[in-house]
Amino acid sequence: MSEDDVPGVLTGQLLVATPALVDPNFAKSVVLLLEHDDGGALGVVISRPTVVAVEEVLPGWAELVTGPDVLFAGGPVQTDAALAVAVVDAAIGDAAPVGWRPLYPGAGLLDLDAPPELVRDVLSGLRIFAGYAGWGAGQLESEIAEGSWYVVPAKTTDVLTEDAETLWRRVLRRQPGELAFVATCPDDPSQN
Repeated sequence: MSEDDVPGVLTGQLLVATPALVDPNFAKSVVLLLEHDDGGALGVVISRPTVVAVEEVLPGWAELVTGPDVLFAGGPVQTDAALAVAVVDAAIGDAAPVGWRPLYPGAGLLDLDAPPELVRDVLSGLRIFAGYAGWGAGQLESEIAEGSWYVVPAKTTDVLTEDAETLWRRVLRRQPGELAFVATCPDDPSQN
């Protein structure tokens, strides 16, 4: 893939690490892009749960978290900061909850400074991430062009999956054509 083939705005898309990406921060990871523009990109790794309970860090949000009630390792940058991705109830229509910014239909960033009681009734799912992944201007496009990432559409179920450790394979498996075969790549390609 050349840089000319990379779409201009990838916000709301998934980055799926290719087998060639061996950086321990991102090997076999799935990243949801929260922002992407000419100035760079920001995303969260959605496939790496930690053992830290949300209750220990953000007690007011713990009862609203979907799936494992732990923080997810969002990336290597500012690991002491928290970001939240929330799925809103389709019944709310066009009325966005307080502190919510859409990423793709149904899912968006939620400001954790908003009082939980103001969004409790409109959320159908919530995941909280410690840290994020960031790229400077042109850096992500270069990594995609050199074959480090696949860019694929996100599904709401991806960010809220109960089984995050198998997300890399599952996201690849649902892709059309040869990309689905990458899901069968062994953890150690030399064993292939």
